[in-house]
Amino acid sequence: MNNCLHEKEYGQEHYARLRQLAAETTPADELSHFMEMGSWRPKELRKMKKFRFQLLHRWLVEHFAPCRVADIGGGKGLLAYLLQQSGWEAAVIDPIYQELPDKYKDIATGQRVKIGTHEKVRRVSRPFSAEMGREFDLLIGMHAHGCNALIVDAAAEYGCGYVLFPCCVIEEPFFPVRGVSWLESITAYGVEGQRPLHHFRLNFKGQNIGLCGVGELKLVS
Repeated sequence: MNNCLHEKEYGQEHYARLRQLAAETTPADELSHFMEMGSWRPKELRKMKKFRFQLLHRWLVEHFAPCRVADIGGGKGLLAYLLQQSGWEAAVIDPIYQELPDKYKDIATGQRVKIGTHEKVRRVSRPFSAEMGREFDLLIGMHAHGCNALIVDAAAEYGCGYVLFPCCVIEEPFFPVRGVSWLESITAYGVEGQRPLHHFRLNFKGQNIGLCGVGELKLVS
């Protein structure tokens, strides 16, 4: 069975059901703030999945103040690099070391931007473990394999925020029951811990529904 769903895009009905589930444990003032968070620009064309890092970077800097952030399973490190350029203290946690890409497309200008060979991001070249959460204010798992429940646990233990785009059930500690999506299962797991979480969508093709636990993050008003 193929348990990796990063190509699957869920419809608006599924998205609304997820938000209702999360709203049950969310304070009214916090829920109101997140309900106003735009997921993408009006009339903005749908982006390919490869632009998910630029889109998440934009969403993060629009809604949160710079902080210490870990991109778990971050691969080449483009998201960490973009956040670093925006004044965040960013690191990649990934057991497989990869060099930064040599260029990327700026979604605001449409221009190609070169990344110099001297540019670096901090890397932790080992698997993520919950105790790593004590070093960061925000944990990110963008289509990360086998880390979603662990990220939620680490956030609960150390008070940090988290952003997940769950797609894979591979190597997770539990499996969804029949008829329930992995998105619903990990939402329910977070809700069971009585920590408020929220959902949002980014404008790329595929699994574009994110879960966000604010923790002690500072919101941009």
